Amino acid sequence: MKRRLIRLVTLSLLLAVSIGFASTSFAQEQPSPPLYNSPAEYQNATGREIAEFNEAPMLAELVETGKLPPVEERLPEEPVVVVPVEEVGQYGGTWRRVAIGVGDVGTLFSQRLTYENLVRWSADGKKVIPNVATEWVVSDEGQTFTIHLRKGIKWSDGEPFTADDIMFWYEDVLLNEELSPTFPVWLTVEGKPGRVEKVDDYTVAFKFDAPYGLFMQILAAPQALGITQYPAHYLKQFHINYVPEDRLEAMAKEEGFDYWYQLFWNKQNWQNPDCPQIWAWVITTPPPSPTVIATRNPYYWKVDIAGNQLPYIDKVRFDITENIEVLNMKAMAGEIDMQFRHIIWTNYTLFMENRDKGDYRVLKWTSAEGSNALLMPNLNHKDPVLRELFENVDFRRALSLAIDREEIDQIAYLGMGKPKQAAVIPQCPYYKPEYERAYADYDPTMANQLLDNIGLTERDKDGFRLRPDGKTLAVTIEYTPLFGPWTDVTTMVKNYWEAIGVKTLLKEESRELFSTRAQAGELDIGIWVMDRCFTPLVEPLYWLPGMGGGTPPNNAIEYWRWYTTGGKEGEEPPEDIIKVYQLYDEAKSTTDETTRTNCAHEIMRLNAENLWVIGTVGDLPQIVIVKNNFRNVPENAIQDYLQLSPGNTFPEQYFFKTK
Repeated sequence: MKRRLIRLVTLSLLLAVSIGFASTSFAQEQPSPPLYNSPAEYQNATGREIAEFNEAPMLAELVETGKLPPVEERLPEEPVVVVPVEEVGQYGGTWRRVAIGVGDVGTLFSQRLTYENLVRWSADGKKVIPNVATEWVVSDEGQTFTIHLRKGIKWSDGEPFTADDIMFWYEDVLLNEELSPTFPVWLTVEGKPGRVEKVDDYTVAFKFDAPYGLFMQILAAPQALGITQYPAHYLKQFHINYVPEDRLEAMAKEEGFDYWYQLFWNKQNWQNPDCPQIWAWVITTPPPSPTVIATRNPYYWKVDIAGNQLPYIDKVRFDITENIEVLNMKAMAGEIDMQFRHIIWTNYTLFMENRDKGDYRVLKWTSAEGSNALLMPNLNHKDPVLRELFENVDFRRALSLAIDREEIDQIAYLGMGKPKQAAVIPQCPYYKPEYERAYADYDPTMANQLLDNIGLTERDKDGFRLRPDGKTLAVTIEYTPLFGPWTDVTTMVKNYWEAIGVKTLLKEESRELFSTRAQAGELDIGIWVMDRCFTPLVEPLYWLPGMGGGTPPNNAIEYWRWYTTGGKEGEEPPEDIIKVYQLYDEAKSTTDETTRTNCAHEIMRLNAENLWVIGTVGDLPQIVIVKNNFRNVPENAIQDYLQLSPGNTFPEQYFFKTK
């Protein structure tokens, strides 16, 4: 099927944003494969013309029967061209995955396999490149961002995706207090909310009252996923601005809801197969089915270098289990085609031993985890004695120095990680070796001395230190065993801390309970995975005390309230915490790369000095299980939530090789 390539793209305005703010011409600095902004750009770069477009056999049949328009009419004027990692793929097949509960399916599907932000990270994670948007212009000294949308993208039901959909998200969702009681922090600068304005049918402008140097990076990150997930033509029929209130309330009650906004969220939810999307696959068999299925979107707006409409794979199937071990056994048995989520470290040797039998390969991606098991003391503990101890930097240093990270690495992580303090990974531009070595050496003698100097010299009959109020000094580590060998790690930490006289209790619990307690600030010490360590300023959860929620835990809930309310609520933090808040505000707003880098390094230095969180072992490779016939999966990639992995590797170009 042939289609005339209508025009050459005007390249001079296509901008790429590196890890800093500075923008460069997208034409001069080609994106890392596998993406070109249009067939014309691909032709200019390679000399190869995409003269016709093709589609999957299952869609060709629908075209022949008149149930779908021809592929040329379903694609945008300038479809994105994805360069396959290995080769042009073959159509067909069902990608088998396993999820831990329905919520896990949602995380995987709506946030990880369908990375369709306005802009996105390049495959190497080093710069922001076009996606739904073809280009953007930054003006007013970094206060206005004019975004040009890709003309002709269609929702999965064939309706056009336009600026009106983005305005619906902004005006009818974000500005509606019943749907959005609080305005998103990521869309604010210096405490003032940004504005979104429609310029024309395919252009919107994001405007701020102060420079927002990090905006394009954040627009490529998970915080901005929702912008492209509100089809106005469908959702208006469930919104109070477009339907009389009495009728809408009746509709809500008819479907078992008390309020109209509950109905709205139910209809916008990824589980609703009637809600159109612009994703590569759309849900066709939703929960409560124990097997959730997503099927190719006939209006997906990307092609490969041969003009084949993507995705290659027909369907994605999620089998739901509540047991991580069952998931890992399925992987070993060759019943998972490609997955890294919940593939656990303790099974690495078994995975290697069963490769031939299961007909899969074991890849090691670069994980952006600064620490797989991060210890997060509650700086605002409700027990005043524990709070005073947790806020004492020498107490935190003592806990850190008492940990034998080398032993943890060898026993819990099979020697595959790096014993280190909580710090960014070496690939991060803000990395310095001294950050990861701060108070990370195993030195129980110094740990004991620090505790003695604090005044914790008295012991109970079992040899544990006494608190200033005469009670036994005991702390509880709470965790949910999801993303690493945390049962082993916490057991070892318990032994190390009890060796210096700090009685340590362990409490394993469900993620729901853990999250609830963490959100309420009820933990002593919580454990979570310290991801986001490649582009940390995009969402610095572990660098700004209190920024966490339930997962990761909120370790300074009162300080964070003080910061987010401009001092009107909560409690004023210590000087160094105020400094990191101020430094992040500066890093977020500045348009000067040098200033941002300096701010970032000072944030890292203050964290290394204060140990508001305590790392154990990091820089681990991410284990990825991939069937041998499942191709176009890169041998290495950055794996991180902020890069929406594996979405950053373009899953739409994965395929099953049959010959």
